Order: sequence, then structure tokens, then C-alpha cells
Amino acid sequence: MAANPLDHAKQAVRTQVWDALAAADAVHDASVHGRIPNFKGAEEAAARLAGLPAWGRADFVKAVPDKAQFPVRVRALEQRKTVYMAVPKLATLEPFYLLDPATLTVPPAEAATSRTAAAIAPTVEVDALRPLDLIVLGSVAVNRDGARIGKGAGYSDIEFALLTEAGLVTPTTLVVTTVHALQVTKTPIPTSEHDVSVDLIVTPDQTFVCPNPHRPSGIHWPDLTAEKIAAIPALAARHIA
Repeated sequence: MAANPLDHAKQAVRTQVWDALAAADAVHDASVHGRIPNFKGAEEAAARLAGLPAWGRADFVKAVPDKAQFPVRVRALEQRKTVYMAVPKLATLEPFYLLDPATLTVPPAEAATSRTAAAIAPTVEVDALRPLDLIVLGSVAVNRDGARIGKGAGYSDIEFALLTEAGLVTPTTLVVTTVHALQVTKTPIPTSEHDVSVDLIVTPDQTFVCPNPHRPSGIHWPDLTAEKIAAIPALAARHIA
């Protein structure tokens, strides 16, 4: 199936940012293309995020499993915050790992890796999560309006929609992305109903507050193919219901 104009426009922004990061030697991986950038300065961005009052107030954090956000997950666990992390591709009916500092059997720096979390953390259904104080997203590109794009799979947006329908994303839930400064683009980012905007962008050196970020009200079924619904059990269960 041919990509639609929206997909083409998003991919053009991704390529622009990936190329800029590669040219600046701003990532740890040999190739940045096709992935969430594991950017240099991620530790500093995590430290900046951890210095914000909203971070201090957060007890329940949903974080992506990407390498760039590893320092954020470590800090959250070290500071006794409960962390939920998605199972790869949301491929099980219990699509989130529960990382509870009170029950961890390994240090936070081990538990926060996606591989160790998969080995030691119980998985939980969407309805078993607690209301979220903070959601941390990975991004390929983001602009000052808060519009963001990932690597193109769309799982972060589906997670957000599932959590919203379950009442776990509240008006006080803060949505954040940590990125390299080169990922903050002035290029317009096209969005659809399912796309989640962020409240805050945190780079190693700056924090940007985004005006009027877009939040989906729930699952926008017309955006999802039958194949996508069938591949995500938590989606399929709600679609049938």
C-alpha cells in the first residue's frame, strides 16, 4: 500500500533531523536513521527534567523503552517512582511492564534496561495501571508547538490513546520528551487525530513549554487498520467490546 501524503511529509522531517544529527556526530549509535536517536547529552537532559517541580511531584511515570530515555527511567526508579514501560509492539494483553522500586530485585540501572525489565518485571493490563503523573516520550523530531513524530510505528500514540480511554491520562498528566537540540525543528510537523503533542521539550541545555498541545480524546478507530487492531491484543479487546 502506498504511503499517504501525511506519511511522506513526516518521513521528510525525520530524514532531515536524522541527517543533521549524523552530520553533527550527535548520537551514540553507528546509524541514527530508522530509530529514536540515542543522542549525546541524554544524561544531561534527564538531569534537567529531574530538576523540574513537576518531576518532583510525580509518583507514577509511563516511559518509553528507548535508549535515549534510559537515564530518565533510572532516575525515576532511584527516586522511588513507579515506572510503567510498554511491552515491545504492545504484543500482549498485558502490554506494560511494572517497575515498582519497592519490589525490584536488581539495581535501578539494571531494571531500567528494556532487556532486564522484560526478564524481571511483571506485565499488567491497561486497567491495572495507576493514573499517570508524567508520560515520557521518545521523539525523532519535535517543534516548539509540541507536535512530535517518532520513528513511524505509531505505538506511543496508540499507548496514549489506550491510557486515555482507561482514564489514566488526566488533565494534570504532564507529557514530556527529552531530545537533542537538533531534534527541535522549525519545520512544520503534520499531525493526525491520533498524534500526541507534548507539554514540555527538554534538551540538555533548555526546557521549552509548548502552547496548547494536542491530546487525543481516546482511540480514533478510523485511523487504525484491521491488521493493526488485530496485532495489538489490548486494542482488539476494546474493539470487540
